[in-house]
Amino acid sequence: MTSLRARFAAFVLRATGWTAVGEVPRTGILVGAPHTSNWDFVMMLLIMWRGGVSPRVLIKQEIFRGPLGWLLPRLGGIPLDRSNPGAVIRQLVAQARTGEPFLLILAAEGTRSKGEYWKSGFWRIARSTGLPISLAFVDGPTKTSGFGPTFKPTKDVVADMDLVREFYADKRGIHPERRTEPRLREELTAGEAS
Repeated sequence: MTSLRARFAAFVLRATGWTAVGEVPRTGILVGAPHTSNWDFVMMLLIMWRGGVSPRVLIKQEIFRGPLGWLLPRLGGIPLDRSNPGAVIRQLVAQARTGEPFLLILAAEGTRSKGEYWKSGFWRIARSTGLPISLAFVDGPTKTSGFGPTFKPTKDVVADMDLVREFYADKRGIHPERRTEPRLREELTAGEAS
């Protein structure tokens, strides 16, 4: 099944003129950004399948009630109750600690619209599990999608986010006007504490 998915993904990427770059990580928290379109999920899925990886993806639970409800779990979708995300996160953290390959994709922007801050879940989950953070991107203007650096998060959220900002500085998403600058609210408190 994996090689069939990999061939299918490579064919679709070629046929649509997209280029995939970088090595697909096998374990960690994968940040998918900029998140500016519903197509971001499709692109991430294709480039992961091309690399032979089936990821887990947190998706708001409301989408599972619609016509995609039967398909999303088969594509790695995990329903997230945004009013009470703790139970799902605890379950995922337990899975991550088993030592088995574990790759969770998170759209750190949390929305396809332009916002003020990213959601910090990717950083907090990586810190609590000891998993590395891998950076993935979709860049519509260049029709390029893929993977960048992987790093272990530290206690210094500002330094960690400086690495993230450096990588995403030239990544614009499918709809560049909707891109949210990579920054976390936690950086404000970290700045006040220093």
